[in-house]
Amino acid sequence: MGEIVGAAVVSHVPPIVMPEALRRELNDGNDFSLVEGLHRLRTECLDRVKPDTVVVFDTHWFTTVEHVVASHERRAGKFTSDELPRGMSQVPYDMPGDPDLALLVDSLASVRDDTRVLASDDPYLPVHYPTINLLGFLQGDERWMSVGVCQTATPEDFLLFGNLLAQAIDMSDRRVVLLASGGLSHRFWPLMEFADHESASLDNIRTPEAREADEKVLRWWEQGDHRQVIEYQPEYRRHAPEGFFGHYLMMVGAIGGSACSATGLRYSNYESAGGTGQVHMWFEKPVSGWTAQK
Repeated sequence: MGEIVGAAVVSHVPPIVMPEALRRELNDGNDFSLVEGLHRLRTECLDRVKPDTVVVFDTHWFTTVEHVVASHERRAGKFTSDELPRGMSQVPYDMPGDPDLALLVDSLASVRDDTRVLASDDPYLPVHYPTINLLGFLQGDERWMSVGVCQTATPEDFLLFGNLLAQAIDMSDRRVVLLASGGLSHRFWPLMEFADHESASLDNIRTPEAREADEKVLRWWEQGDHRQVIEYQPEYRRHAPEGFFGHYLMMVGAIGGSACSATGLRYSNYESAGGTGQVHMWFEKPVSGWTAQK
């Protein structure tokens, strides 16, 4: 029987893969705490819980008519970002996949009429930097499996997919870490103002209201109050959380949904990236299990 051994919301923003000198130039002489935080997540969390598979909910991989799961045996090559080719160009990657787990999720969904899931091993299926940017910090010997964010899904759809993923993991022999790769509020500064707002300072969050909304979510995570975060989604959408917050909703759906009481531990400061809210937050499996009520 498999199990989810840890979960985290992680930031993938481009500054984390820039040279340190450039990062410090953008950030008033200081490094972004997101960089050290990823290194700590590897040594303090992943090395400790020893996953067989890492599942990444990738907020740049948008799908439309179904949830899509990468089911490749292996994905390798070089990645250049179509969004930011100046900063992410010809990055080599090599990721063993987990087709058995992907196909299990697909099979569980195939007998239902309330969701749609496709496991795809198409060799030309693109990869995206919310997955790629994590590899240099977090990749070990695990299998890596990416999941898209369905842009037509409701919060309930995301939660259901997470629940099906948890069922598939339970049916497998895998130890799995879930990584919700994406940000909080996600509106950028206009092009000709962008360069004036590239530091991590919270003064650069796009609006005071977005910062207040992010801080509510962070507070609830640290309290283990996932029910509040889920119920807050209609209001939070006014601040454009990245990927419709699907990365978090799929993750929390897999670890108990509204019943989840796992408390969050910050592995970075809450920071701005071009106006968007960013953080690394680790959720340890409660002793009584993921779905334990508070």
